[in-house]
Amino acid sequence: MLNLERLRTLDALARHGSVSAAAGALHVTTSAVSQQLCKLEREVGQRLLAKNGRGVRLTDAGRLLSEHAVRILSQVELAQSDLEAHRGQVVGELRLSAFPTAARGLFPATLAGLRTLHPGLRVRSSELEPAQGLAGVVRGDLDLAVVLDWYNKPMPVPDGLVKAPLLDDLAHLAIPAGHPLAGRDEVDLAEFAEDEWITWGEGEFCHEWLLFTLRSRGVEPIIGHRAGETHTQFALVAAGLGVCIAPLLGRDPVPPGVVLVPLKQRVGRHVYVVWRADADRRPSIRAAVEALRLAATRLEAAQKTEESD
Repeated sequence: MLNLERLRTLDALARHGSVSAAAGALHVTTSAVSQQLCKLEREVGQRLLAKNGRGVRLTDAGRLLSEHAVRILSQVELAQSDLEAHRGQVVGELRLSAFPTAARGLFPATLAGLRTLHPGLRVRSSELEPAQGLAGVVRGDLDLAVVLDWYNKPMPVPDGLVKAPLLDDLAHLAIPAGHPLAGRDEVDLAEFAEDEWITWGEGEFCHEWLLFTLRSRGVEPIIGHRAGETHTQFALVAAGLGVCIAPLLGRDPVPPGVVLVPLKQRVGRHVYVVWRADADRRPSIRAAVEALRLAATRLEAAQKTEESD
């Protein structure tokens, strides 16, 4: 009988084109990918891979089996969805992820609400960057992922996924209280060409967005410090070490020494949740999406109340 995990490994190789890329998508080592594929070759009694320069390519048998793997894995998901839909109860296990500030801003209310309304549902959550969350949903390690687009830089969503909007996450600029522009009602990004920027990790989607946006405004950013957590960035700002972008999600409380100033040009993120289309009928998916939307609506309402006070 064909092993599902090995079929997922073959599917990842077919999708991504190399052992190293498949390992990255599956968040395992290249050795683990190679071992799974070797076991699959012994299982089917045929060569599935052939050398191709320094890499590998699928043989005719490998391509044939990878095409079946797509359908098999989809049917497994459909079977799970149909069984849950037939039962009509929000039970079982649900695995979801969110990028760090969304996990801080949305997960506490979402997970508490699900526990109260659906005690038979076991929820497992984790913090993952958007690209990792998308990859986890694609390969079946996650059921849902909360991800984002920036207003001027969309994140591609792979085929076979469904997405639903949660909220628009408006961002301000966080600057030291002693900065010459701290008393302004609004500022322009171009005014900070000489300031050091506190940004996210190298290669992360939000970091790449910041470089893209500043350069589009004629600013070649001076990157002073990198920090993945909003409150680490704020601590650096409070110490007078630079400025940073401060979206709504996960930024409270703002520490002393940090001033949030609106930007002349609207800067924000579109936050949404994604799941596999073949899992669309699962009651647990629908319940989680509803809970996330409710948490997002309450967060936006609280923000509007705060701004009007």
